[in-house]
Amino acid sequence: MGNTVLHRSLAADLSTAMIYALLRLRVEVFVVELGCPYQELDGHDLDRTTRHYWLAPDGAIEEPQATLRLLEPTDGQFRIGRICTARQARRQGGLRRLLEAALAEVGDAPCVLDAQLDCVELFSSFGFVVNGAEFTEVGIPHVPMRRDASARVR
Repeated sequence: MGNTVLHRSLAADLSTAMIYALLRLRVEVFVVELGCPYQELDGHDLDRTTRHYWLAPDGAIEEPQATLRLLEPTDGQFRIGRICTARQARRQGGLRRLLEAALAEVGDAPCVLDAQLDCVELFSSFGFVVNGAEFTEVGIPHVPMRRDASARVR
């Protein structure tokens, strides 16, 4: 992803323009491109402990090219979600950079995510293992995955 800069912010520290830019990218990918009409705004983006990670061109912080969200539910288990990359920025290592940053913060704590089937191998390389039955979410097959403290990154 060329000269992109990795950013991380707690929800409370995001400007209105920045949260708008992140949500716009997610809607562009999930709702428009993938044709998944669903409730993208689920109430977690502004939770006090929600962390947002994104990659943006150097000097253009409010033009995210890729993003993910890290939630810390009350049970202490982290959840990674809302992972997406703009079409023009795909296959350039951006998702790996975001995952590395989020998992560095997670440390040894358990972490879960719901993976689209074509991403299982990628998440497995970060120590995630399939942790349940395949399910369909808005027409796209997914599997739940989990990463424990004993996970080894390949």
